[in-house]
Amino acid sequence: MLRVDEFLDQKPLFYKKIDLQRMPKTYKLIKNKLFLKPIIHIVGTNGKGSTGRFLAHTLLKKGYSVGHYTSPHILKFNERIWINGKDIDDETLEKVHLKLQRLLPENVIKILSYFEYTTLLAAFAFENLDFVIMEAGLGGEFDATNVFDKKISLITTIDYDHQNFLGNSIEEIATTKLNSIEKEAIIGRQIHDEVKSVKCKMKSKGKNFYDYKEFFEKMEVEKLKKEFKFAPFLFDNYLLAMSFLKKEGINFNIKDIEDLRLPGRFEEIEKDLFIDVGHNPLAANAIVNALEKKVNLVYNTYKDKNYEKILKILKPKINKLYLIDIKNERIEEKEKIKNTAVNLGIEVEDFKEIKKPMLIFGSFSVVEKFLKGYNASKGL
Repeated sequence: MLRVDEFLDQKPLFYKKIDLQRMPKTYKLIKNKLFLKPIIHIVGTNGKGSTGRFLAHTLLKKGYSVGHYTSPHILKFNERIWINGKDIDDETLEKVHLKLQRLLPENVIKILSYFEYTTLLAAFAFENLDFVIMEAGLGGEFDATNVFDKKISLITTIDYDHQNFLGNSIEEIATTKLNSIEKEAIIGRQIHDEVKSVKCKMKSKGKNFYDYKEFFEKMEVEKLKKEFKFAPFLFDNYLLAMSFLKKEGINFNIKDIEDLRLPGRFEEIEKDLFIDVGHNPLAANAIVNALEKKVNLVYNTYKDKNYEKILKILKPKINKLYLIDIKNERIEEKEKIKNTAVNLGIEVEDFKEIKKPMLIFGSFSVVEKFLKGYNASKGL
């Protein structure tokens, strides 16, 4: 049998078409052998990772055992499965891989996608924990994480992204995301009225909704905001995470997250050198509002992203754009990005060295490629 890393290397990361019945059918085969508490399901366009980690870290500080499944990873797969404050270790990962290989028929193992298989790895790694937080990978209704029983859904901001899978309107995108709600959900900050209208339709089907701000007094929000040490655009994600604790009657203190690190979330890895895994217009707007001065932008993008819109949003804060090379069949041709930047009046050249102030932005792949070179140069 192949080790887990060798096995996953054989699975493609991206599929042009997804078999929507494959994961539900597979889950039925193992459901009776999995001892997993109903999950806290995090669904939305942006902010899922930070919302989940704010919640997981705080629950841990309150003395609960907790697992957090997030994706994608930046440097190592183990980052996706976080248990009680640490990424899963290689030995535990091998154990759950072996268990899954024994439980599932070979033909099923072969056809499962990368994300479907890793979602099941996480589920077995999280057995018997007090709280399990799972972040949807893409969409909601048909996502691999949607097969599990849910305690509640937390809905982060919904905006345009992955239109080729989710639809070309906010109504379509919101519908597939909110269709994943089992019984009840807390809705985080939203920027489109269409989300509200989709929510009303879901209400008529008997689903229960809370607004994240209904759990807080105005004075409490102001106090928390003053003590919040992360980028301002992450504050609503923190409130959404804490609204769950309020609902459950679990006390918290903002000092609970003093020692928390959020890799790749507008993270200043050294003075005037920022990394952010954002990759869509919603993230670009947040970055523009967070940056206090102009920066040199290290960038690349997938073909399916609206990079003209993203660069147009970022332009007021860009000195020069530096294109970093990424080897991936989904990455856009470099000349097309260069032409787009030039047409927008942005100076562009290939990335060779750090020229601060600098922001690395565009996707997890961009941040990964940069960090590998950066860490190597530091001897890490």
